[in-house]
Amino acid sequence: MPVPEKLRPEQLFNRCDPDAFEFNTTADLDGTAEIAGQERALEAIRLGMGIRRDGFNLFALGPAGTGKQSTVLQFLNNLAPGEARPDDWCYVYNFDKPRNPKALRLPPGRACKLSDDMAHLVETLFSVMPSAFSSEEYQTREKEIEESIHEQQASAIEALEQDAKEHSISLIRTPGGFAFAPLKKGEVIKPDDYMRLKEAERAKIEEQIDRLRDVLQSIMAQFPKWQRETAEKIKELNREVSAFALKPLMDEIRAKYKDLDEVLKYLDDVQNDIIENFIQFLEKESSEQGAMTMLASLRTAGQRQTMIRYRVNVMIDNSELNGAPVILEDKPASQNLIGDIEHSAQMGTLVTDFTLIKPGALHRANGGYLILDARRLLLEPFAWEALKKAIRTRQIRIESLAQLYSLVSTISLEPEPIPLEIKVILLGERSLYYLLSSYDPDFNELFKIAADFENDMPRNDETQLAYARLIGSMAELDKLLPFDRTAVARIIEHGSRMAGDATRLTSNLQNIRDLAHEADHHAAQNGRKEVVAEDVEAMLEAQRYRASRIQERLRDNMMQGTILIDTDSEKTGQINGLSVYSLGDQSFGSPSRITARVRLGKGVVIDIEREVEMGGPIHSKGVMILSGFLGSRYAAEQPLSLSATLVFEQSYGGVEGDSASSAELYALLSAISGIPIRQWLAVTGSVNQHGEVQAIGGVNEKIEGFFDLCNERGLDGRHGVLIPASNVKHLMLRQDIVKAVESGLFSIWPVSHIDEGIELLTGIPAGEMDETGAWPEGTVNAKVYERLKTMAEKQKSFGKKQGDEPDK
Repeated sequence: MPVPEKLRPEQLFNRCDPDAFEFNTTADLDGTAEIAGQERALEAIRLGMGIRRDGFNLFALGPAGTGKQSTVLQFLNNLAPGEARPDDWCYVYNFDKPRNPKALRLPPGRACKLSDDMAHLVETLFSVMPSAFSSEEYQTREKEIEESIHEQQASAIEALEQDAKEHSISLIRTPGGFAFAPLKKGEVIKPDDYMRLKEAERAKIEEQIDRLRDVLQSIMAQFPKWQRETAEKIKELNREVSAFALKPLMDEIRAKYKDLDEVLKYLDDVQNDIIENFIQFLEKESSEQGAMTMLASLRTAGQRQTMIRYRVNVMIDNSELNGAPVILEDKPASQNLIGDIEHSAQMGTLVTDFTLIKPGALHRANGGYLILDARRLLLEPFAWEALKKAIRTRQIRIESLAQLYSLVSTISLEPEPIPLEIKVILLGERSLYYLLSSYDPDFNELFKIAADFENDMPRNDETQLAYARLIGSMAELDKLLPFDRTAVARIIEHGSRMAGDATRLTSNLQNIRDLAHEADHHAAQNGRKEVVAEDVEAMLEAQRYRASRIQERLRDNMMQGTILIDTDSEKTGQINGLSVYSLGDQSFGSPSRITARVRLGKGVVIDIEREVEMGGPIHSKGVMILSGFLGSRYAAEQPLSLSATLVFEQSYGGVEGDSASSAELYALLSAISGIPIRQWLAVTGSVNQHGEVQAIGGVNEKIEGFFDLCNERGLDGRHGVLIPASNVKHLMLRQDIVKAVESGLFSIWPVSHIDEGIELLTGIPAGEMDETGAWPEGTVNAKVYERLKTMAEKQKSFGKKQGDEPDK
């Protein structure tokens, strides 16, 4: 199998030509950011927002920073202005059930007008009502009613008094009431004289007094009835006067809302209540000068309660809205979503009323769109269940959490629920979407559309121009210096590096924005009016430097010999593998020594990392594949009679991934054949049972990690790295590495098969099996085959000797 050619310098970095752009700086662009590379997600958003059916809400999933929120907002901000404005909503007092405030629906902008009209009505009544009840006509009629009962009472008493006089009995008024006394010649008989009267005469007098007393009692029994009749007449008079004073004001308000039946019904209830409780609008005066302050305070409190009773609590005012609302709720707590019922402390007691009902994000977004961060939503207690309930029932029911969960023992309100018509968009990671889909039975029913945002996008002329427009919009929005075409080109190149693919661009717009801010700062410090490629490169280097402390410590330990990494000699069963370390959002590569030892055995390749539980399952799988490759290639017709051990030397933090499986196989082949491996070369790549080298991740970081060590020790033209051929398209290496390759000081080989790699690592041909199944003499494969054959024969001979022992 021929040895692959080294990669050329232009294959190591996909350069973006600044001259391909027609603009000089981003200030020449129109400042609009295009949504590029997210066609799949945009199609899902378009479908989800277009279907007006239950459950067709949207979950936008993808890594953080991919522009989910900005893309959704941009789409909705273009869509919403063309839709109808939703109605206003307000809560009013329920005169039949005070604990259940009524919800009123009004056309946009009319809820606040109703609130103003009711406030003006109450204010007017405090002057109109006292005037009506202090009028001469009212006082005259009230006086007539009161005098009527007095005359009726006086007439009855007068008739009784006349009756008594005709029977020589006097009706006497005393502080304790009425009394009867006999008369003689017009004078009241004295008690002694009365006792000297004949018994028959006394009996006759007492009989008359008893009769008169019965008549008096019957008269007195009618007094409460007459008083009730009088009170009813006065009450009716009060109703008539208050209605007369109120009617013009109410008719004026009714005329404004004659097209709204619910409002008219509410106004009827208000009118009836005011007529029944007109007294609250009458100012009472006191002649007690010392009590004036207290009475004034009580009167103010009473007026305030009256004003609250007839106030309108405007929940949603869409008068200034242009189209459907688009609401982004940053803190989706339960009370921020469905609203809340607040309480106030009065005289040491918590009280509330319908004016303390506060709207939530669902109220503000009703008739439009609500955007929520899924992770923040799930972190808020009760918020997820509250949102699902609102979507499922299609209504917003405000419930006080404190009352619902018995946190406070106060009487609360139960407002009438408001109908809900909304599209909810959740933003979150893919893992969160799949967890909800698997474990929440309501999720798939309520969020039927998934907009899956790409981690990256194809790199072509169209997307590069879209990147330029994106950078221009960032500069305009964030008040940054304009970026010239060289700076834009360098950011695009870095976008490919972040994507880990020279043919694609990252969709992580947050990192691009951060880089733009840093480059702007560097340009401003250097007195430039434009951001150039030098500023971008300086900030990229600053980012690498800030994150390089651990990387430099590892390299220092390698330079000092604390960590053993050989880059000069040739060793049998030893190779330099390449690993990637991830720390937060930064990662770097570093070489690791991998060693293999073989001996006679039963065909087992022991992964020491796995045996001590420091190796992950994927790494263990990669090692087990090696046994399959060795057995099928070299021991198809004979036992695989070796026992091998593999280990990452000086590894103390565990190993995971299969990217070192090709390096481990090379080490095994070297240990079996006895052919040394060139330590100035490092290897990365996974391998399958057919010996094919497969792509791995972090190829740029791995190459750079080995290059940095070799460069510090001194490049001599031999150093290089073997990578999978399928990873060539992912290369976006640093410029110092590209220059080193161009100068012949460093090399990178693309490898497709294990035979290509072993030939590069040993300098000896791998060899290809002929038609008879033999390997060319002197090749690596031939030496491996012969060694395994010898080991199998030894194993067989040992077996025979052990079988002869019982006969001796």
